[in-house]
Amino acid sequence: MTAAPVDADPIGRTLFRLSIGVFFLGGFLTVLVSMIVPRLTITLTLDYAQALLVQFAFHLSYLLFAVPITRAIVRIGYMRAIVTGLSVMLVGCLGLIGAAAAESFPLVLLALLTLSSGITFLQIAVNTVVTVVGAPHRAAARLTLLQGFNSFGTVLAPLVGAELLLRHALAPGAPAMGGVTLPFLIGAAGLGVLAIAFARRRDLLAYAAADAAPLPPGRLAIVLADRRLMFGVAAIFAYVGAEVTIGTLLANYLMLPHTLAATPLAAGRLVTLYWAGAMIGRFAGSVPLRRGHAPGWLALAASGAVTLTAIAAIAGGEIGAAALIAVGLCNSIMYPTIYALALPSAPDAAPVGSMLLCMAVVGGAVVPLVTGVIADRVGLAPALLLPAACYGVIMLFALRSVAGAPRKVLAGKAV
Repeated sequence: MTAAPVDADPIGRTLFRLSIGVFFLGGFLTVLVSMIVPRLTITLTLDYAQALLVQFAFHLSYLLFAVPITRAIVRIGYMRAIVTGLSVMLVGCLGLIGAAAAESFPLVLLALLTLSSGITFLQIAVNTVVTVVGAPHRAAARLTLLQGFNSFGTVLAPLVGAELLLRHALAPGAPAMGGVTLPFLIGAAGLGVLAIAFARRRDLLAYAAADAAPLPPGRLAIVLADRRLMFGVAAIFAYVGAEVTIGTLLANYLMLPHTLAATPLAAGRLVTLYWAGAMIGRFAGSVPLRRGHAPGWLALAASGAVTLTAIAAIAGGEIGAAALIAVGLCNSIMYPTIYALALPSAPDAAPVGSMLLCMAVVGGAVVPLVTGVIADRVGLAPALLLPAACYGVIMLFALRSVAGAPRKVLAGKAV
């Protein structure tokens, strides 16, 4: 393990600028995947559980591949790992285009698994270096600001998805995967450009532990005994599960007769407001987070999400629609704040900590699928009580972090 060079701040600024594109495209493509679900429920008349296999396949890679990907990152270094992740995502986008042309649902699921495995590379590599390279007290603010660019992509995606995926979904004889080619082709082009940009700066973090040895078994046990980290893993599982569930089913919820009875196109457009709330909250939230008090802000956001989701589950109508859309604002600071609070500060522990936090993203596979099963039995609105409970887990993590000692994040040194 070598020390960071004296120009760590310029390196951090360069890394931040490069990461903007990664976060933007990650958000854009992730929400486009969510927009496939209402399309399939309409054109293939799938039930909620069947359609939500899309999210199951997309998020399953976080559990399946996190361990080998972490080992690869330690071996090849962060910048090369990012290039690899972007390249795998590009292959996934092209595979999705091919699967859409063949109108094969199994091939769609395989392409989504490929796409998400590339995102797993980025989740572990980018989130870790952005958190640990730079001023420690601004780690949560730095990650939250980048998540704002991620949200910018999530705001644009429903607009594109509504036009290309949902506008003609009710037309007689509409193809099951119509409209997929153009948005994912644009995504593939953007991923190619980013991969080239990162490849040209592949030695930016030459001081990082590209050749670091894996953690010895004893040290791994210490990491797993970190209560803050393990509670953070549960909080990430709950957060991603709740956010993906609501983002995926929001259009269906708005189309319900007792909610807004919106058309597929109108519902798809309204989903933009959900992601716009997250974008506004992340850009705005990065400012107070610079001053600290991250656990308190997280507790406030989580309690708001619990309340709003419960209202949507019980009230329905315009009140329920407005409440569920407003959850996006509460989501804004959750992921980066949980990540920064939970990530271990020790240089040799951070990769494993990041791996465990990334594996927790499998909540985006489990919670939506379980919610879909519940929705098929008792209705979509009551099923929203499950994501409401997930936000309760986050609130408990925040309150525990408020009561606990603050954790410092390593500055100017890669792990």
